[in-house]
Amino acid sequence: MQFTSLAALIAAAAALATSTVATKVTWDSVYDNRKGDLNTVACSDGKNGLITKGYTTFGSLPDFPYIGGASAVTGWNSTGCATCWKLTYKDKSIEILAIDHADEGFNISQEAMLELAGTDGVNAGEIDADEIKLTNIQCGIQDY
Repeated sequence: MQFTSLAALIAAAAALATSTVATKVTWDSVYDNRKGDLNTVACSDGKNGLITKGYTTFGSLPDFPYIGGASAVTGWNSTGCATCWKLTYKDKSIEILAIDHADEGFNISQEAMLELAGTDGVNAGEIDADEIKLTNIQCGIQDY
């Protein structure tokens, strides 16, 4: 009897160890503004900034409006700047370019949230999605 319980416990622990942990995704319409100034985000200037790579506005970024904050961006000039992420919610996936800091998970444009989770996601204000880090090239950033 004890052997069966131990085997079940080990199997349950193994299943938990291989499951994907979802990340919090919220939205903010500030990232929908094509004329938004990159000087207003954590990934502005500095060695890891987007301005030093020739970008000036949100709309000048190759993945606009699929942009936003990510917890991988720890602050100004973070090495997490311009990282590319695949977010998956149910059966839909999008790529997001990290241009700003988020306290937890991701804070993306409203248009990106609509694409990822539809009006239900926008109305809820927050979803849990799976995340995978991609190469910068997958978000159109080639000079990092």
